[in-house]
Amino acid sequence: MSTSKKMQDGITNGARSAGRSAPQSVGRIFAILDFLAETESGATLSELAVKANAPKTSLVGLLSGLTEEACLIRDEDGRYFLGPRLISLAMRATPDKELIATVHPVLEDLVGQTGETGVLGILAPEDDIASYIDKVESENPIRYAVSVGKRQQLYCSSIGKILMAHMAPQRLENYLENYPREKITRNTLTEVAELRKEIEKVHALGMAATVEEGAYGASGFGAPIFGRNGRVCAAIAIAGPAERLKKNNMANIRLVREAAERCTALIGGIIAGR
Repeated sequence: MSTSKKMQDGITNGARSAGRSAPQSVGRIFAILDFLAETESGATLSELAVKANAPKTSLVGLLSGLTEEACLIRDEDGRYFLGPRLISLAMRATPDKELIATVHPVLEDLVGQTGETGVLGILAPEDDIASYIDKVESENPIRYAVSVGKRQQLYCSSIGKILMAHMAPQRLENYLENYPREKITRNTLTEVAELRKEIEKVHALGMAATVEEGAYGASGFGAPIFGRNGRVCAAIAIAGPAERLKKNNMANIRLVREAAERCTALIGGIIAGR
């Protein structure tokens, strides 16, 4: 075999190898980011290697680069979290940035009044799931921690229940009859009849509550934000330790409702039935 032939083969094989590794690296990056968006406690190199289905040695460079670019944060215990650059990009990319900018001060006030973490969520357009688009965390050392971009099931979260109750009728029926639901805790509502009663309660009270339904030890209260067309466009909620929320039950419900009504007014919304 001639030298030129060997070089040609080497270049061809190298190109094929690069073509394979580039998409593989991209796939690993998105596997890491998707996982970190869903977890509130971060992840170690070993945990990320399992999720990305990759050896730890191949992730070290990727994680280092993402950290240097502020896409990830690495804490003193070696756990990785989504970084400020990614969160900033997500905020700029979302079509709801005007809503976020308007509601955020209300969210800050609500957290200041209740001492619990505040969250703003919308119904994901492509899925029957809630998407958290803004948050203000409580300053309490024991608190509900959540990431912007987190996706939460409708049937077991206060924001989710609000959005579920105000779905278009056909979409709601399809969701109730066909969407798979998991019994996460003993309090999780999964049966169609249970959820129909819960939806009636949400409409009657103008708010939603969860008591250890999405996770043991965590509870929340949510209320709807109405848009200019009189339909619910988002929901605002607080979440925190179940025992602490229970102590200030009525006050918390009132504050969440008032915050939601204030948000509706700020965006020029029309509250249904008024």
